[in-house]
Amino acid sequence: MTFIMAQLLPGDPAQEAAGRYATAEQLQATRERLGLDQPLHIQYIRYMNRLLHGDLGASLNSKQDISKELNFFYPATMELAMAAMVLIVFIGIPLGVITGSRRSPIMNSFVMLFALVGVGVPVFWAGLVFQLVFYGILHVLPLSGRLSALLTPPPHVTGMYTIDAIMAGQWIIFQDALRHLILPAVTLAIHSIAAISRITHSSMKSVMRKDFIRTSRAKGMQESIVVRKHALKNALLPTITLVMMQFGWLLGGSILVENIFSWGGLGTYAWIGIFRLDIPVIMGITLVITLTFMFLTLFADLSYAFLDPRIVYD
Repeated sequence: MTFIMAQLLPGDPAQEAAGRYATAEQLQATRERLGLDQPLHIQYIRYMNRLLHGDLGASLNSKQDISKELNFFYPATMELAMAAMVLIVFIGIPLGVITGSRRSPIMNSFVMLFALVGVGVPVFWAGLVFQLVFYGILHVLPLSGRLSALLTPPPHVTGMYTIDAIMAGQWIIFQDALRHLILPAVTLAIHSIAAISRITHSSMKSVMRKDFIRTSRAKGMQESIVVRKHALKNALLPTITLVMMQFGWLLGGSILVENIFSWGGLGTYAWIGIFRLDIPVIMGITLVITLTFMFLTLFADLSYAFLDPRIVYD
């Protein structure tokens, strides 16, 4: 489907690869070199044959292997998505648990208002507001980028500056990379925090009405133990599914955030590929994000058996 949709994009990839001022002969030679003169089904068969051998092709513009370029851009996006996921899990789930397990109209109203605002606020607007407030007015966080211009990235191990800096013991670089990570991570996480808090709130309220919760209370258990050991595990099943789905959204929705904060990850790479009609790049990014999302969904399915012993996989 991605291959066919890429072919439907307006414009001529051969023209982009050959250059704006290429002659008709150069354009035809480029089209033959890239195999764009072949029928669509032949192009697809050739692409799948390369893909089965681990070859994602080469960029039409940079002429570099896409796998090498993805090795540079993918860790940056994963670092941003993982930071956003930490915020989602450690803010969204506790908010939902607190409001779902306690009868506090004020707290419930606050969380529901936050959820509505978080879902409705456009990501690009939130990013610009954060830049204006925390960089332009308060001067406490950097405007954009992954690292200050005067600092050198840590030795490449994972490609994630914060993790690589910890592994290398370069704490100054770690602190600077972490400061650069805060604003884009918060911007990317706002929408998901709101969604996770709402689904956790609803799930907790449903579980707290179950008979086994009343039985646990009747046995004299402390409320904190009832919530933590009995209610939370059962309430987390739909939450985990949504968390994994939100992670996939974080990977795909990072295009705007990365461009606002000049992050230099898959979002930036995708924007360049779309703008220049670099079809191999677009397909490579789509494939990587899809495989990542599939792996996370599988992880979520397998985790159900740990949270609920009644679920058994044959």
